[in-house]
Amino acid sequence: MVRRGGPTHASAPVRLIAETAPKSHAAEAYRTLRTNIQFAALDRPIRSIAVTSSISEEGKTTTAGNFAVVAAQAGLRVCLIDVDLRRPALHEVFGLGNERGLTTALVEGLSLAKVAQATRIPNLSLVTSGPLPPVHGELVASRRMHELLEAAAADFDLTLCDTPPIGAVSDAVALSAQCDGVILVVRVGAAPSGAVRRAAEQVEAVGGRLLGVLLNRADMRRDGHYADYYRYYHEYTRPQRRG
Repeated sequence: MVRRGGPTHASAPVRLIAETAPKSHAAEAYRTLRTNIQFAALDRPIRSIAVTSSISEEGKTTTAGNFAVVAAQAGLRVCLIDVDLRRPALHEVFGLGNERGLTTALVEGLSLAKVAQATRIPNLSLVTSGPLPPVHGELVASRRMHELLEAAAADFDLTLCDTPPIGAVSDAVALSAQCDGVILVVRVGAAPSGAVRRAAEQVEAVGGRLLGVLLNRADMRRDGHYADYYRYYHEYTRPQRRG
């Protein structure tokens, strides 16, 4: 039995800063992430990426959404999938319905392209969670999920999966083994270092490829490690005077 609707994120709203403020420092950080991923794919193609975190409220959905936007802005055909079958949020972020989505594709044997919805961002399609199932991990860890991700390469250049936190459920661990790479989002001051370490170890234990750890909400103006970069970036992006 599949439940319709279901709980959604009650935390702070996800901001697509890459769309609303493309010249901001935050948007530039997401473009830097996109570039770094491109370099990581030189020896081994990366067509599917799982975006996760060690605990909740670290910004993984914000990262997945903004990363999808900058990748689409670069001309890639992007498919963003809400794989959080407990607390789906991306349909609200993009203002789309959630009657059909990932669970529909899994249960009815449809491709991701068949259930994907066009968003207001050119080149970016969204596969919402769809009706919420009583058993989550079994669907995500299924052979069918693996087949969906492999087949998506025919319709999209990049598939991004917004997953639940690794420390909370097994879904993200299962998916990390099926994607070409994993981005682990860490919010400064939120997750204990031990939780982050365990999350990384879980990804590697199932043969997942950890592309990197994204540090979220680091204040480059105050944190000494980032101060020099912030000053450089501020000068580089300041409008030039005419004269």
